Amino acid sequence: MVNRRRNGSRANGRAGRGGVQTQQQQQRKRPPIKALREPAIFAKQSGSASDTPHDKVTLAQARRGTPAHRPVRVYADGIFDLFHSGHARALMQAKNLFPNTQLIVGGESHWHTYTLVHDALTHKYKALIHCRYVDEVVRDAPWTLTSEFLEKHKIDFVAHDDIPYTSAGSEDVYKHIKEAGMFVATQRTEGISTSDLITRIVRNYDVYVRRNLQRGYTARELNVGFIKEKKYRLQEQVDRMKETVRTVEEKSKHLVHRVEEKSHDLIYKWEEKSREFIGNFLELFGPDKAWVNEGH
Repeated sequence: MVNRRRNGSRANGRAGRGGVQTQQQQQRKRPPIKALREPAIFAKQSGSASDTPHDKVTLAQARRGTPAHRPVRVYADGIFDLFHSGHARALMQAKNLFPNTQLIVGGESHWHTYTLVHDALTHKYKALIHCRYVDEVVRDAPWTLTSEFLEKHKIDFVAHDDIPYTSAGSEDVYKHIKEAGMFVATQRTEGISTSDLITRIVRNYDVYVRRNLQRGYTARELNVGFIKEKKYRLQEQVDRMKETVRTVEEKSKHLVHRVEEKSHDLIYKWEEKSREFIGNFLELFGPDKAWVNEGH
């Protein structure tokens, strides 16, 4: 991707036909404006709705670029719990594998094994269709991709990270895809994962619950028991008292500091006045003055 941009930049700087062709190629690679203004579509139960003949495309042909009416259909799947930037970056890589890519994303059906409610599933699907790199979403996608599923959705290549994913009776669910030459590897994003996010939530669970109780959520909505709720409420009152005491201490320190400053100012002014008073006294009643007065 970086090389294409650099080459395009050099070509644009040249006059003549080469620069024009590069601009046309760049315009062809850009997604249509409609795709950026509307969410992705859901795949039909019957499969791809495209009437375009789905001839086999080799990896070399896909990398060279296909005609506008024949995009390379790349499939990427996952559970996509807590859809985050790592997921989005993986889908971005899949979208940019080839000059003319149509990205189909599958939400695997074993989401239901987590006993998630319908609203949670709907939220995940909505997150996928509103990702800018996604063109089509397949609901309830299978964990293992069969040849029937690939043909049904007219899939040319499957994009995923190259780490083996085990399943019942298989050490790598993508093994047959790799052997068929249909697998294209993407890179995982270091530093973020669903497990990391869940760990943070679990580690700070009490903080999140207390915060949401303050925001007006009920204990029932947060699935918090009566005793636990009272504990959080008590902790909140204790923290408020601590904050009040801390505020009073800060104000007291500030007040003491102001009093000390005022005291220093008064002492300094008194010392100045004292020196002035003594000087005036000596000037009027000092030895020299007293002696002059006695002479008169």
